[in-house]
Amino acid sequence: MNLSICTISFRHQLVSIDQLVSWAKANHFQGIELWGVHAKNLSDQPDYNKDWLANYELRATMISDYLPLSGPEDENFYKVELLSRLAKHWGAKKIRTFAGQKGSAETNTEERIALVKRLRLICDWLALHNLTLIVEIHPYTYADSVTSTQLLIDEVARENLKLNFDVLHVWESKANVIDALEQLRPHINHFHLKNISSAEFLTVFSPPNVYSASGSREGMVPVFDGAVDFREFIEHIYHHPDPSLIDIDTSLEWFGNNCKNILKHDRYLIQQCQQQCQQVVL
Repeated sequence: MNLSICTISFRHQLVSIDQLVSWAKANHFQGIELWGVHAKNLSDQPDYNKDWLANYELRATMISDYLPLSGPEDENFYKVELLSRLAKHWGAKKIRTFAGQKGSAETNTEERIALVKRLRLICDWLALHNLTLIVEIHPYTYADSVTSTQLLIDEVARENLKLNFDVLHVWESKANVIDALEQLRPHINHFHLKNISSAEFLTVFSPPNVYSASGSREGMVPVFDGAVDFREFIEHIYHHPDPSLIDIDTSLEWFGNNCKNILKHDRYLIQQCQQQCQQVVL
């Protein structure tokens, strides 16, 4: 796994991109998942770019944003073109979005057809820039289960549509995480890793709470300390080797407090787990 920090983790802290990148290099991360808001706000400082990141032996693994999947096409096109320029500037090869704002069970046939049509169009626009669209598995979107996610991929039918396999949200959907990984494996391009102490606290990851500086952080725990068995997940990847997953871009998506200490701790334990798995395989 190529491990990245997410700049969104530091959304409520007074910290510069210089400080984040220096810290990421010092703590042996390989990349930066750049929040779209941060990429836009840095656009008036063009010296911050892919070459600048490369000086720290880092790269932008993904631009994470929220593309509108309804409304006028020209507004969608403008947003896609803006994110494409930002992605090129930072050297990112993929743009993350969500599959709408309604769960699959609440989405009627007409709405699903419109969603598929818009995703096809966005994929075609991004293909002109050699970019991949990453849809995240997430509750309250159409990609909220393994079944609906697979259907969406099949219906959009674009080679540059891939998945961000958010392990916690897959677990939240009541799916068996390992079974889901195997079913969706051909389409997975990115992992998000985060954990929760108990399912009763899952609402802390709802956007209104996460984006609020005064929101609750109760239940957010380090990767190996929660309800999802990440050791089993990582061991499965290494015991069923597939180069596309062993070398996959993986972001530690921490939304809680004490960011640097938690991310440093998780990065170390994940690397330790990987090394142990590699020794067993050898």
